[in-house]
Amino acid sequence: MGSNDDRRVALVTGGGRRVGRAIAVEAARAGYDVAVHYRTSAEQARQTADEIRALGRRAALIQADLTDESAPQAVVDQTVDQLGGLNALVNNASVYEPSRLGEMSHVCWRVHLETNLIAPAMLAQAAWPHLRRCPPGHIVNLCDIGGDRPWTSYVAYCASKSGLINLTRALAKAMAPEVFVNGISPGVVLPPEGCDEQTRKLALARVPLDREGRPEDVAALVRFLLERNTYILGQIINVDGGRSTA
Repeated sequence: MGSNDDRRVALVTGGGRRVGRAIAVEAARAGYDVAVHYRTSAEQARQTADEIRALGRRAALIQADLTDESAPQAVVDQTVDQLGGLNALVNNASVYEPSRLGEMSHVCWRVHLETNLIAPAMLAQAAWPHLRRCPPGHIVNLCDIGGDRPWTSYVAYCASKSGLINLTRALAKAMAPEVFVNGISPGVVLPPEGCDEQTRKLALARVPLDREGRPEDVAALVRFLLERNTYILGQIINVDGGRSTA
């Protein structure tokens, strides 16, 4: 597993559950110690940390509301303090709530933009001094195919993810060559909680592979980008079963 000098550390936001949990565990399998950020899912985050430790890696639990202006810097500082450095940042935490024309509010827009776009930008800025010390550092942003193909029932969410796609490309230019910045856009991967069966069927009807993706599908690509990427920069890679080609 190497000495303390060659330990690698990854910070995964929203790492306690769903896709974030799969990413955090897969990063541990790739040899990373992992800071598991969560907002309210304390018990699930603890379970994720236990799974990471069972793989022989260290885990840190970091609670924060990323809409708090001071949170991004604090989350990065706590990661470095507890695990000794930072080599990779995975911006996975996200808000996904309906926002239809005629029903949108300033509060809805603020929450989506602050969580899905501003927080990843500020986390990247806070992580930048640490990531550039250990080239190559890595940032992977979890975008969404809705950022390119918006849904009328989730206007604020899709707009925030569109902004994240653009941010990914801007950061890739700004941080090269010390840091590799890329994005992943999942399609129908673990539909949101409360999604009804009819909605799921309609979504799957547009997927050429005719099945939902798994959190592990996304986590495997994150691992590739953290572990083996040497020449992919500023790209948004779709993990959607062919949905974006339909």
